[in-house]
Order: sequence, then structure tokens, then C-alpha cells
Amino acid sequence: MALAPMDEHNLRLLANVHPEGWKNPTPAPRYNLVVIGAGTAGLVTAAGAAGLGAKVALIERDLMGGDCLNFGCVPSKALIASSRVAASARDAKRFGVIVPEGVKVDFPAVMARMRAIRADLSKLDSAPRFQSLGVDVFQGSARFAGRDSVEVAGATLKFARAVIATGGRASAPPITGLAEAGYLTNETVFSMSELPRRLVVIGAGPIGCELAQAFRRFGSEVTLLEAMPQILTREDRDAAKIIEAALIRDGVRIVTNCKISRVEKRGADKVLVTANEEIAADEILIGAGRTPNVDGLNLEAAAVVYDRNAGIKVDDYLQTANPHIYAIGDVASPYKFTHVADEQARIAIRNALFFGRAKSSALIIPWCTYTDPEIAHVGMYAHEAEKKGIKVTTFTQELAEADRAVLDGETEGFVKIHVEQGSDKIIGATIVASHAGDLISEVTTAMKAGLGLGSIASVIHPYPTQAAAIKKAGDQYNRTRLTPFAKRLFERLLAWRR
Repeated sequence: MALAPMDEHNLRLLANVHPEGWKNPTPAPRYNLVVIGAGTAGLVTAAGAAGLGAKVALIERDLMGGDCLNFGCVPSKALIASSRVAASARDAKRFGVIVPEGVKVDFPAVMARMRAIRADLSKLDSAPRFQSLGVDVFQGSARFAGRDSVEVAGATLKFARAVIATGGRASAPPITGLAEAGYLTNETVFSMSELPRRLVVIGAGPIGCELAQAFRRFGSEVTLLEAMPQILTREDRDAAKIIEAALIRDGVRIVTNCKISRVEKRGADKVLVTANEEIAADEILIGAGRTPNVDGLNLEAAAVVYDRNAGIKVDDYLQTANPHIYAIGDVASPYKFTHVADEQARIAIRNALFFGRAKSSALIIPWCTYTDPEIAHVGMYAHEAEKKGIKVTTFTQELAEADRAVLDGETEGFVKIHVEQGSDKIIGATIVASHAGDLISEVTTAMKAGLGLGSIASVIHPYPTQAAAIKKAGDQYNRTRLTPFAKRLFERLLAWRR
């Protein structure tokens, strides 16, 4: 994948994640583990296995660090941080702080900051670092030569076990004229050096919403197009409505139920033709769609079953049809998150090297969309529980009733926790708050430890914090335990004690 511009920051990045002149080691006679792909899933697997004494080979054809470091979490959150500062500066008067009128964003400086941070962080994912950990790092495209061997750069690596962690890549919807007009994806948008005056984002999922808001705050005229009736279709409807209102308030134009028939190039303009209107843009960003990286691996030779759209098929132990080969991360998982890839790597190590029986279905998976405010979720939604025959009781605590949220001026949002009816067992939760991604871990921890909502209510939370909203939800549950009979009993007891 090409990086641009070739400034000092990207040169530092490349020196770490794809060093020029890298010499592949002489292969060992046989490896305990061969890992294909050096994104999050592959790096965690290789480092963990080598740390336990295994002989490990790691193969990467492109940039170590994968999407997360180079084209995903790291660069996008750096841009989001800058966009939040821009929004805070423009909103400063609300807090009694006067800043000069017409606050402007230096977009090239924003991008340079992102590239510098990315280069700094790349040391942790670098080829030299993994070599120092005892991992044999190979640059090149991997191709299975059989059920227990892989070829890379003219060398053959024999293995007892292998892990495929090749990830996925951005894909574009089949819209007539889109390819000819040209478009951006997460793999190219972070190479921009000039802010587009007009940006159209196709797909109002997490990536689309995050970048639509960020670029609008930088000063672009942004139109967000979504084929479904609401943005963030996977999320709680109440939560999605808050984010939609926040985007509109920032100036993002949102068009739902939008069907794009074609894209035309008219001079310098890229014109998207829909059923109701034509929208001119300087740049088009694809904010939805991922394709697993299965091509070129010669998976048939290894007896690994896969689907070109869904990825490699694995069982609950992350084992492929070949019991000696595992697949983890975006190439095999429906949950395409860095933290899930990390956890699946740990499962793969246990199961591949130590005959473990750890199940991926046992994972309690939170996720977060980093708009402002953020949406974070863990477990099941109420409608999912009902489909499974689980009756739920939902406790919703508005952030407007949490003093710290009021003080911070961040009252848009809520804590919504679903418990199994008749108990305090938490089966899912959604949080909308400025830092919902941080807050959700308290609920995730409780679910993992088997602690109910009543237990959260008994935990002392510092005052004032926005996390107190979670405790308030627990207080709501405890009040439901006070039945009419118990209430009358307490009233009689208190009257007697008077």
C-alpha cells in the first residue's frame, strides 16, 4: 500500500513497518507456529507465542501494524482529536471563554501531526522489534504449498501450526461510474494534504459517521449518504438519533433512504446522481464495506475452506477445516475490531500451542463509535434478547441527571442497561457520552465477572464523574426491589422506631 506524502514522518514509519533492504532470515527446519499477516491479530499471536518459547515465523507482504496502525484506529483517532479541539474552540463562548472569531483549521498541520504520532507508535509494531523478540520476520507474500508448509520470497517454511491473520481491505459499492470518477477509502484518505471543499461520504456506519463529523469540523461541506432509514443501523435507535442530531448540528447534511444510481465526472466535479437530486463533490469517501484478504494464499492447497466475501470459515475454537491451521481477526471474524483481533490471538495461542479449548463465543465484546458524543455498546440489544426468548427490563439513566455531565456541558446522552427480567443479570448495555468508550468497560467488567446491576449500585464512584450515571442506573434497579409489601413493612418499622 502506498503512503503519501513521503515526508520525514512516513519515512520513519516505513523504516519500522516495512524497512527497505530487509533480509529475510534463513528458515528454521520447522516452526512451532507460522503467522501470516502482521496486523494486530498476527502481531499479538507472534509476540505471545515467542514469549512462551515457541519458534515463530511472521510473514507480512505490506506494512506491519496492519490497518489499525496505518489506515485505521491510529490515524482516524488522531484526526478526531484535532476535530474535537476545533469544535471546542468554536464553542468556547458557551463556557465563558472568548477566542478570536473565525477559528481556522490548518489541515496540513493536522495531517502532519497524525503522521508524526503514527510514526512514533510504529516502533511497537516494527520488524526490528519483533526480530528482537525472537520472531523470524519475513517480508513477502505468503502462499500455502501444502497442509503444513508456506512459501514466501522463494523460501519454504514448514510448521506444526499456522495462524492466518491477513485482515481485510476496503471495498466499494457497485455504483456505475464510481471507479472512473475516483474515490477515497480509509486506505487513502489519510494521505490527503489538502482539505476538500465538498466531501460526500457514502455509508453512515461507524467509519462514515466519524470521518463525516471530523471533516465537517475541519471546514469541509459534508454530505453523508445512507441507503437505510437511519444512520448507524446496528446501534440502539435512541442512540443513533442523538448522533444524527449532533452531526446535523455540526453542519453535516444527512440523506437517508438514499439510492445512488451513478456517479459522473463533470470537469473537476464528481456528481452523484440519486433518485431525488444530484450532489456535486470534490472528493467521495467510501465509509462502508470490507473484503477479507483471502486471495493469493492458495488456501485450497492447505485444505482451508473459505468464502471470498465472508472470509475463512472457523469453528468456535478459531480452527479452520485444517485442524493445524487457525484463522483470526478480520479475515475470519464478524466482529472487525482491533480489540477482538487481540483477544482472538490469545485464544489462538492457547488452542494451537497448548491444546486449549478456549471458545470465541465466550467473549464479551464491547465496541465504540468515536463520534462526538460517542456510542459504546456491549452484549445484546433488547430486540436481540427478545428474539432469543429472553425477557428484559431496561434501565435508562439520562446524562442530564449526572452532575459532572452538566458541569462539562455534555448532557446529550444516556446509560441504558438491559437486565434479565426478574434479576439483575446484565445482558447488554448502550452508553452515549463524550467518552462512552471509556465508560462501557465498567459494565463489560461486571458482565465478565458475573456481577449484576445491583452490585454496580453498591460500588462507590468518585463525585463528580460521568460514570456516576452507571451507578444511578443501578440505583434504579435497587428501587424496583422495594415491593409494596416491603415498603409497608419498612414504614411500620420506621413508625415503631419513632
